[in-house]
Amino acid sequence: MNTFFCADHSQQLAEDIIGSGTNYQVYVLVECRQPWLSNAMDSKYIPDNLRSLVDEVKHRKLPVRFLLIANNKTLKADQTKVLIYSHNGEARLKGYSKLEFDVTNLGEVAGIVRQFLAGETPKCVTQDSDTRDILVCTHGSHDVCCARYGNPFYCKALATVNELSLTNVRLWKASHFGGHRFAPTAIDFPDGRYYGVLDQDSFKSILIRSGDLECFNRVYRGWGILPTKIQVLERELILRYGWNWFKYKVGGSIIKEDANQDSIQAEISFEKPNGLIYHCRAELIKDESKTLQLKGSCGAQKESVFVKYTIKNLCLYSELLEILPVYQPQMAS
Repeated sequence: MNTFFCADHSQQLAEDIIGSGTNYQVYVLVECRQPWLSNAMDSKYIPDNLRSLVDEVKHRKLPVRFLLIANNKTLKADQTKVLIYSHNGEARLKGYSKLEFDVTNLGEVAGIVRQFLAGETPKCVTQDSDTRDILVCTHGSHDVCCARYGNPFYCKALATVNELSLTNVRLWKASHFGGHRFAPTAIDFPDGRYYGVLDQDSFKSILIRSGDLECFNRVYRGWGILPTKIQVLERELILRYGWNWFKYKVGGSIIKEDANQDSIQAEISFEKPNGLIYHCRAELIKDESKTLQLKGSCGAQKESVFVKYTIKNLCLYSELLEILPVYQPQMAS
């Protein structure tokens, strides 16, 4: 009997989970009954036309992620929800824009998504709802840790949302979106930020955007709109600016990196609600003390190297060319 659990092993090694929020410009979330197979799109309720579209998107290497979602509140015999979260690639963003549809069966989904990807307005009725959709991976057939830790967390999270009377928050069970070893793991839309190793205290802080931000050192995987390698820099800025950070429009890029990726020059820019724009530049150096070699999933046959970065020479300035005090993040002892 296999007793290796990737999430337990990652926590035993005290892995820093930042830099694991994967990048996609479009998320297509399709409500679908469970159970789901290991490859979610091979599940019995998925029609051939949708499966073919997913294969086509992968072949064309489009920045689109298809996920199956489910909950007990919205599922109806004659109605299926489809959510499309996307961003337009602007220099600075607060998150993703949402389109929401109700279709009578899954056979209609592929046509709607094809219209959207072609830049057309889908020919169906959209639902105008100002909701926050939080996806929790519970996809145990893909990785056992997602069921072992994702399912209990999901049940407790439902109770937390109810206790806080957050009527605009919808919780969904979701198929695999990466980061098994960080279970329980979640994506928070419309932001598109990834979290892992969650408990109810940290989840409550994320929900109400209040409380001790130090939990971000433990539970923040990164923002899927930013390149993974510079997500560590955004975390430092979150710790500096606090919960106000989530009111800002943010963008970022890699300016330069050496051939072996041991050193990266990165920039994050952000716009405050008052319209002032700031830029943060820093050097990201491979942190040998945090870089780990381990199995990335319960079923992995061999170990992989997961490179971690630390921040050096951080400089913050406004577009008015005002040089702000240099912020030096606290180094782990």
